[in-house]
Amino acid sequence: MAELGGKIAWVTGAGSGIGEAACLALAAAGAALVLTGRRAEPLEAVAARVAAAGGTATAMPGDLTRPETAGEIVAGIERRFGRLDLLVNNAGLNIAARAWRDLTPGSIDTVLQGNLSAAFYCAAAALVPMRRARDGVLIHTASWAGRHISPVSGPAYTAAKHAVVAMSQSINVEEFRNGIRSTAILPAEVATPILDRRPVPPSAEDRAAMLQPEDLGALILFVATRPAGVCLNEVTISPTLNRMYGA
Repeated sequence: MAELGGKIAWVTGAGSGIGEAACLALAAAGAALVLTGRRAEPLEAVAARVAAAGGTATAMPGDLTRPETAGEIVAGIERRFGRLDLLVNNAGLNIAARAWRDLTPGSIDTVLQGNLSAAFYCAAAALVPMRRARDGVLIHTASWAGRHISPVSGPAYTAAKHAVVAMSQSINVEEFRNGIRSTAILPAEVATPILDRRPVPPSAEDRAAMLQPEDLGALILFVATRPAGVCLNEVTISPTLNRMYGA
């Protein structure tokens, strides 16, 4: 399958979980990948998996909470590939001490910068070459917490993910004339390493009943391969055994 042959995809938070699964799915469809995250080692491991399967992947590590990092990476992508077709805006984080009683100015900033500021920086940087090409797809990993409010995710994460959904919609409001499409994906529980940051991490049995990273990788590929005249503004997805209904 080469639905994305000749396309360049930038995946953030690419070293594990949903980002890693997205990389493998997009590469199998023919996209050349650029992988970003804070640490080089996981990115190189994912790039090696892509290469072993016959794909192309380049690791470009960086701290996306720095305002300048996203622009630097996009400039590097343009120098190397001359274009950017797809952004999977997936980097994110949470903290264990997430209830209001435990939050501090520093921890609030950590969550908002890691989930919202970084997403904005990446979207703004990616839109520059996409506008020139009058084509492009942005896919943002929001969360069930971007639509539903519960204590599980914590107020800072919940607020940030609500804002990511609004950010994505605002891109469609402004950029549709440039042939650019933006999708917010709102998954309920996914069995990824971020669950280890919960005050009480879920059991292995609970994680087995959750969405798996590969489920999100397949969804991201589906969104990325829609015809140019189709915009999936928002997709909410949950496991059949959705514990969040009772949260």
